[in-house]
Amino acid sequence: MEKTQSKNRILIVDDEPKMVRLLQKVFCSTGFEVLTAATGENAVQIAALEQPSLIVLDILLSGPVDGYEACRQIREYSDVPIIMLTAKVRDADRLLGFEVGADDYVTKPFNTRELIARVRAVLKRSSAGAPSQADPEIYCGSLHIHLPTHRVTVNGKEIHLTPKEYHLLQELARHPNQVLLHEQILTAVWGEEYRDDVEYLRAYIHTLRRKIETDPGHPKLIVRCPGVGYMLETAEEKEPVK
Repeated sequence: MEKTQSKNRILIVDDEPKMVRLLQKVFCSTGFEVLTAATGENAVQIAALEQPSLIVLDILLSGPVDGYEACRQIREYSDVPIIMLTAKVRDADRLLGFEVGADDYVTKPFNTRELIARVRAVLKRSSAGAPSQADPEIYCGSLHIHLPTHRVTVNGKEIHLTPKEYHLLQELARHPNQVLLHEQILTAVWGEEYRDDVEYLRAYIHTLRRKIETDPGHPKLIVRCPGVGYMLETAEEKEPVK
C-alpha cells in the first residue's frame, strides 16, 4: 500500500446500500480511507466537516437534495474533486453536471479498475495544481484573468467559473490566437488519460462560452476549428487599465 494513497479519503454518496458496499470494498482494498453518505444533505455536511480528498457522488439521490444540488452546494465552499456516478449518459445531463462543478463522470455499470484509474487521475491533477506563470495577469482583449486569485472578468464584469472551467480558460488564454489541438487541451487540463475524450471538452467549452461570450450561439472569444481544436481569439490587444 502506498503511503500517499492511504492519506486520501473518499466520500461515497449513494442511496443504494449494495453500491455503497461495493465501492467501499473497492476503495478500501486499494488503500483509500472511505466515508459514506446516503443523502445529498448528509453529503454536504460531511464534505464540510471531514474535508475528503475526493467525492464520488451519485446523481439520482432520493430526497430534496439530488446529486446535482449537492454538488452545487459543495462548490459554494470547496474545490474538492467530484466524480459524478450515474446511469444517465445524455449530453444534457453531462452539461448540467459540469455547470454545477463536477470534475468527471463515470457511468453505471462501470469497470472498477477504470473507476480507480479515474479517481487517481483526478487526485493527481488536484494535488499538482495549476502551472506556474511568471506574469500574474493575462489580458486577452476584453478578457482579464488574475492568476493569483483566479479572478476572471469580461469587460470589467466578474465571471464565476468552476475550477475546471477556470483551468480550461487559463490553458486557452496562455496561447491567444493559437489553435490548440483537442488532445493538447485535454492532456493539459484533464491529464493524459483523457486525451481522446473530445466529448468532455465540447461539454466544457459549451458551458464556458455561456459564461464569457456575449452571444454563446455565435462565439467571438472561444473559436472552434472543426475537427482540430479551439482557439481563444483576440481581435485586438488591449492594454490593462491603469
